Amino acid sequence: LNSAAMGTLGPFRMFLLFALAQHNVFVAASDVLELGDSDFDDTVAEYETVLVEFFAPWCGHCQQLAPEYETAATKLKGTVSLAKVDCTVNSETCGRFGVNGYPTLKMFRNGEDFAAYDGPRSADGIVSYMKKQAGPSSVPLHNERDLDAFVNHFEASVVGLFFVNYLSFFSSADSSQMAEFLKASSAMRDSHRFAHTADLSLGLKHGVESDTVVLFRPPRLNSKFEDSLVKSDEAVSIASLRQFIRDNVFGLCPHLTAENRENMRGRDLLVAYYDVDYLRNIKGTNYWRNRVMKVATQFQSQGLNYAVANRAEFQEELEEEFGLGPADGGELPLITIRNREGQKYSMQEEFTRDGKSLERFLEDYFAGKLKRQVKSEAAPENNDGPVKVVVADNFEELVNNPSKDVLLEFYAPWCGHCKSLEPKYTELGEQLSANTHIVIAKMDATANDVPPTYDVQGFPTIFFVPAGQKDLPRKYEGGREVNDFLNYLKEVATHPLILGNAREDL
Repeated sequence: LNSAAMGTLGPFRMFLLFALAQHNVFVAASDVLELGDSDFDDTVAEYETVLVEFFAPWCGHCQQLAPEYETAATKLKGTVSLAKVDCTVNSETCGRFGVNGYPTLKMFRNGEDFAAYDGPRSADGIVSYMKKQAGPSSVPLHNERDLDAFVNHFEASVVGLFFVNYLSFFSSADSSQMAEFLKASSAMRDSHRFAHTADLSLGLKHGVESDTVVLFRPPRLNSKFEDSLVKSDEAVSIASLRQFIRDNVFGLCPHLTAENRENMRGRDLLVAYYDVDYLRNIKGTNYWRNRVMKVATQFQSQGLNYAVANRAEFQEELEEEFGLGPADGGELPLITIRNREGQKYSMQEEFTRDGKSLERFLEDYFAGKLKRQVKSEAAPENNDGPVKVVVADNFEELVNNPSKDVLLEFYAPWCGHCKSLEPKYTELGEQLSANTHIVIAKMDATANDVPPTYDVQGFPTIFFVPAGQKDLPRKYEGGREVNDFLNYLKEVATHPLILGNAREDL
């Protein structure tokens, strides 16, 4: 305010203005568009690509996402727009797009709802994901400078080289292979980077003389242990290109991050955790990665995948899943393996610079000599209650007993629904206490490893595990009153139920 303007304010207003400024009450303008029923359609139609969050102010997950979403909107300003809709006051719009949970994120292109957003919820993750949604799904490359700039990236780059008419840059109509490539790039743009060229000289530079697709590895991950690029030998189609990328995008030893970890699930994976920093210390990072890769090349035919990861980024997981604290291993890499069955192993010997300790660890792993690492509470000394307490260490004994049916509840101590169920579940156990062929049991899924055959996504989750069929647990979907459980068990139990001390047909 200038002096003239300030003079028009009374003393109290002057004091209030300065007090507010002193306490940072003034809120910076948001870069997130606020939309409602009246302006939603017209506004999203103005933008090529918009990410919209449908939220409720009282939703805890929405509150957690809010600062990340704001930061992402600022970083994406001028590239992709981010918007939000408060569903508590704009029910017509939220209902029209089938919003039944919060937050729901959807991507709109030219005003049309074209895909649900299933990417990361961090600011950097949103930025990375949405940048791939902006502009064309495949970038045209006209010269060597364009190609070098495109492949010099933190992520792998997929480039289509098509020379049907290399005297002039052509449209997709000139080549069926080009048309298929563009379809594939559109289908996979949220996961990978695509570009294309018709410049024959760019192909010749990389040993390509006919139409093909080339995957360029990120320059920071180039190594003498594998080629820096991979050429496809299949005709281009969405299916073949998807398979080609899946088989080659990670290479021998990729950089595992919080953003790409979902793409690497479902694999037998060894991870070396240490101070991985490809921004400030590429040389030091690759020093240890090269030692992992040198050993990995000796076991390539065994089906194990390898990766390096920043230890600080995954420290919470290391502690919870492998019991490895910040002081373990010092500055040397920590080595863990998690296979697709969920079995876990960690290298107890210190990582040696010659890689011999890693060799011994892998030899023992492939020979089946390693002791599996299991997160487990201590088994209770007295387990005579109506509901048996299952932990990872006694799971085999109690749940996989081939002669007994088991009704098993997976719960979390903080879960309100679990607490509500507890007295009913205990009553069920008491009513069936005379049965020698059935066990009513519960397991804290937050403190014990859950076997991979049990799909536990929320709490409580209940399974019936029949006698003699322990590899086929059945998810219980019925009601949660005592009689609901009893009626269900009457139908599925191996032996007739006994209530108390008397046999009774329910």
